[in-house]
Amino acid sequence: MEAPPNIPRAFSSTQGVSVVVPSYNHARFVEKCLRSILNQSLQPLELLVIDDGSSDDSPRIIERTLKHCTFPAELVVRPNRGLSATLNEGLRHSRGEYFAYLGSDDLWLPQFLSARTEMLEARPEAVLGYGHAYSIDDAERIIDCTTDWAAYRDGDARRMLLTTLAPLSPTVVYRRGAVERYGWNENAKLEDYELYLRLSADGDFAFDPRILSAWRQHDANASSNPAVMFRERLAAQRRAGEAMRLSAKELDQYKSLATFRSAQEFMRRGQKRRALQLGLGSWRAASSIGEVARLFAGLLTPTALIDWRRAKRRREATAHYGSVEI
Repeated sequence: MEAPPNIPRAFSSTQGVSVVVPSYNHARFVEKCLRSILNQSLQPLELLVIDDGSSDDSPRIIERTLKHCTFPAELVVRPNRGLSATLNEGLRHSRGEYFAYLGSDDLWLPQFLSARTEMLEARPEAVLGYGHAYSIDDAERIIDCTTDWAAYRDGDARRMLLTTLAPLSPTVVYRRGAVERYGWNENAKLEDYELYLRLSADGDFAFDPRILSAWRQHDANASSNPAVMFRERLAAQRRAGEAMRLSAKELDQYKSLATFRSAQEFMRRGQKRRALQLGLGSWRAASSIGEVARLFAGLLTPTALIDWRRAKRRREATAHYGSVEI
């Protein structure tokens, strides 16, 4: 018998998903993040919120919000140790067959956990399930969506990842048995990418094309710093290359491709000198001459025009999608 509308269904004791929220200085957003978990159509087995040394009012807001939780939930407040250490702590202190984490500024739509876990139940060869996501601003207005630019793949994700396209973290549910083999590298600043690379050698990435998550863009995101992203991607590929059974020649090829992708990112952000330096040394790795032409055409385009186009795309996305309601 189906559960009545608006009443979350609960997992059986053998089909649990543990949810961890790593919280850090997101007092403006953390209540909406938590409410998006409380409003899931399929309840988590448990919720663990780890406040990683916030200096704002986050712990008080979290404690107040968790009073409305209808499933086991716990708040841990401790000094700052970083995101990867927080995720590893959450993994060690949870028990569900599946594991998911949600940044304290991000959101899940109500069907997220139900859709991901149902997909993983049907795909025993998959190490994780993921999908598309909105990008939102401080007011929950949708400013972008991965359906417009991300050519995600179902199944073998190795080549996709090595071209530097990877799932956004709020879209992912992991199979615990897979992620426990590696955990998160606590010395890496780009916490998910190396883990994705290693997991892709072990099994499929199950892809769901529905949009069930929202990732918040702001200046504190690691992705807002293309120089850090560039260094971390190359370092992760070197570390995970052996596990992925890549030869030295293949690693060099993917290094060139990652360099070209970074040149594109620097160009989009108006850092043209760095884009030119990287592009001149890596253009042969591009997937097409057209891609090379677009990069160098962008380098010749006035920065003000690039900024205008970016703002126009954001206005169009907001007009098309609206905002995320939780």
